[in-house]
Amino acid sequence: MEVTKFDVEGPLLLTPRVFADHRGFFMEAYNRRVFIELGIKDEFVQDNHSKSVKGTLRGLHYQVNRWQGKLVRCIAGEIWDVAVDIRPNSPTFGQSVSATLSGENKQMLWVPVGFAHGFQVTSDTAEVIYKCTDYWSPQDERGVIWSDPQLGLNWPDTENAVLSDKDLVHPLFKDLQLD
Repeated sequence: MEVTKFDVEGPLLLTPRVFADHRGFFMEAYNRRVFIELGIKDEFVQDNHSKSVKGTLRGLHYQVNRWQGKLVRCIAGEIWDVAVDIRPNSPTFGQSVSATLSGENKQMLWVPVGFAHGFQVTSDTAEVIYKCTDYWSPQDERGVIWSDPQLGLNWPDTENAVLSDKDLVHPLFKDLQLD
């Protein structure tokens, strides 16, 4: 597993070894021992799988009380994935990391606890699987509006963004809700 670190401490871009031949390919997407060696000791308790159409923008999401780390992987199509540091005492508070994840490049983004997460679909459709370190908790769901200029996120296609009603009304980053 190849690991790429960012200027923001915590998130990692992971590139698995892919063994391809005339039959197709094989790769190991998750191996607890390897992840522990990489410093990711969290246990995953829930896998989520979404399919979205081009332009769909999900985020920026996080939970309080039942904070979640996420291992995000696009298995078909392509997404632009982003994590925003919402740890108040972090020297990189408010900064973000991003990566293009696709079924072709097979890369994964590790989004640790303390980050808001979102993505936008850049292909006709995309399927995303993400492993979570805690269960979904509706009463603990929070978010930050995706278009907050303070965050300076370079979403791929703001003109054709497709959002849920819930994602349209998240508060600004300056009004971050951490409880």
